[in-house]
Amino acid sequence: MRTEWLKQRNGEECPTQIHYARNGTITAEMQYVAQREGLDAELVRSEVARGRMIIPANIHHTNLEPMAIGVASRCKINANIGNSAVTSHETEELEKLHMAVHYGADTVMDLSTGGDIPGIRKAIIANSPVPIGTVPIYEALTRVRSVPDLTADVLLEVIEEQAGQGVDYMTIHAGILIQFLPLVSGRITGIVSRGGSILGQWMAHHHRQNPLYERFDDICKIFRKHDVSFSLGDSLRPGCLADASDEAPFAELRAWEHDVQVMVEGPGHIPMDQIKLQVDKEMELCSEAPFYTLGPLVTDIAPGYDHITSAIGAAMIGWHGAAMLCYVTPKEHLGLPDKDDVRQGIIAYKIAAHAADIARHRLGARDRDDALSRARYTFDWNRQFELSLDPETARAMHVETLPEEGYKEAHFCSMCGPKFCSMNMSQAVERYNGEIASPLVTLAASSGKR
Repeated sequence: MRTEWLKQRNGEECPTQIHYARNGTITAEMQYVAQREGLDAELVRSEVARGRMIIPANIHHTNLEPMAIGVASRCKINANIGNSAVTSHETEELEKLHMAVHYGADTVMDLSTGGDIPGIRKAIIANSPVPIGTVPIYEALTRVRSVPDLTADVLLEVIEEQAGQGVDYMTIHAGILIQFLPLVSGRITGIVSRGGSILGQWMAHHHRQNPLYERFDDICKIFRKHDVSFSLGDSLRPGCLADASDEAPFAELRAWEHDVQVMVEGPGHIPMDQIKLQVDKEMELCSEAPFYTLGPLVTDIAPGYDHITSAIGAAMIGWHGAAMLCYVTPKEHLGLPDKDDVRQGIIAYKIAAHAADIARHRLGARDRDDALSRARYTFDWNRQFELSLDPETARAMHVETLPEEGYKEAHFCSMCGPKFCSMNMSQAVERYNGEIASPLVTLAASSGKR
């Protein structure tokens, strides 16, 4: 859909959304976002210009339907897909992509680490109407024998290739510096970020500074050329509750101003009482750049259910101001998620993001809730299914115990049956109130005439 928009800007030296915004231009992408969000286009432009909102939209991703990440817009969710060196291929990843988009993922990250990574990514971008993110250091590591063999040139080569393919945002672990490595020595789980651990091992081996930090200006030039947004990697995020809010993650939080859009990644595993602190610190240190968080998980004892433990933290951190929530699936810490794990993770995080929007009093955020509640009260079962986040599951659960089609008109469900349904009884009370209200109105009217 963006082909004509991009033709009009073809050949411009700096095609980034933040560059246009800072120069007072409302792009077609900004206008589209404004319509999707129910915001004024000028507000969108001003938020992008000040760096508090990003529109990840690589100039080569022409089938993209632009969206925004920022505190002024709805709380968004990201779904991670991608293969590993031991399982999954292009077909499976495209099925996961379809599942993610179908159930409402706002962005998708391809975290593939094996096989034909460029081919899988090309197929994902070609089939995705939502922004695609990557972690380029993963592919870079597959091009060398081992971590110490990584070079800045290999990293930049991969970043340039991915940008040219149409990747909309990339996680760049530029904030983990060699002087910060001693900060993790007292942790239970050390460095749990894959990108952070790769760079930590590289720096420890070579006794040299992080090459992504040293070549940051060169990365900015690539991003500026293709309009790729930074997702500044939270390389030292805590991997368990005991490591939460220590010195390490705050040492790397920073936002960069190079006419390139920036969001900042956050934790990890955080107790509920420390969640607001994460947002407050990020806003303070990063000039209110959009905050993109993994979870956070609020307890460590539930492998197999971490889509739930993390959705609790996600709802809270979204309420406090995080702009996008990276989903967690039931397979977190256990294995590579399949398409059903993707579905469960998406649903859990759509709930979390929606709850955050309601808590933040977003305009119209509760409209769907109220519509579903009215349908529930009037026993409009089909309307309830239509309005639910997962209509197929809602319908299947109802059919499981009341399979006949006639029960779609029933004024009860299998939980209470016809005799114990509170809403049926409440409607009887309403009818009574209506019956006594009419004589009272007549009496009041006649009294007023005297």
